[in-house]
Amino acid sequence: MSSTSDPQPVIRVSAVVMRDDRGRVLNVRKRGTASLMLPGGKHERGEDPRDTAVREFEEELGIALDRERLDVLGVFRAAAANEPGHTVEASVFEHPFVPAAASASARAEIEHLEWVDPAVPRADMAPLNTDVVFPALLGRD
Repeated sequence: MSSTSDPQPVIRVSAVVMRDDRGRVLNVRKRGTASLMLPGGKHERGEDPRDTAVREFEEELGIALDRERLDVLGVFRAAAANEPGHTVEASVFEHPFVPAAASASARAEIEHLEWVDPAVPRADMAPLNTDVVFPALLGRD
């Protein structure tokens, strides 16, 4: 039995912010879920967060990113969108727009992708986006 003061389990992930020429951010929604989130996913044992970001982006969207062009936006914590009672700790990287992203299609567990304006509040966004990533992006614009 756990007490209410026990910390929530932490899920460590990497995620990628890719913006188009209008400043919109590419987001995905996994099959069977309701929240849009950044492309990315869980680290494999011993995997560098940058390598996770590149691997997951390619698995989900079929687009190879250049590891050396990833810029650290930050490491952020928020409530996990799809796993109640968990916290997500995300190493978030920005990558310059690549033309293939304009016509990307959902792969693997991804059901939907959408370019989202980070300045427009939406109820269908993951807490990581609304609570920390989008405010960080808007603070830099």
